[in-house]
Amino acid sequence: MAETAREELPLADYDHLPVPALRDRIRSLTADEVRQVLDYERAHADRAPVVTTLENRLEQLEQGAEPSPGGDQETRPDQPGPTRHGSPVSPDSAAEPIHPPPKGVAGQPGKPKGNRQVGD
Repeated sequence: MAETAREELPLADYDHLPVPALRDRIRSLTADEVRQVLDYERAHADRAPVVTTLENRLEQLEQGAEPSPGGDQETRPDQPGPTRHGSPVSPDSAAEPIHPPPKGVAGQPGKPKGNRQVGD
C-alpha cells in the first residue's frame, strides 16, 4: 500500500490534534478514511491512544455505525467557542493595569547582596 502524505489525509491539521479533538473529528469519516488515517498514524508517530481511538471507531463503522456530520470543523474543537451572551467585560470596563515597581518599594532601595563583612 502506498504511503499517505499528510496533505492527503481527510483531517486538516491532523498531526496537531489532541486525542479528545481527534475523537470528535473522526466521527465524520467513512471507514476507508479512518483506515487511511490509521495507516498514516502507524507509519509515523504510532501513538497508542490514537491508534486505539482509530481502531475503535473503525470497528464501530464496520458494525454498522454511520458517519455523523459536523465533526470536521474549521475551528479547533478543543478551543472554546464564543459564549451565548458574550463577555460583559470591554476595554472601557476593564480594570486599570497594575505595574508594580521592579524591585523593592520606592524610597527604600534594596541593598546589593555580597557586601556584608564577616562578623556583621
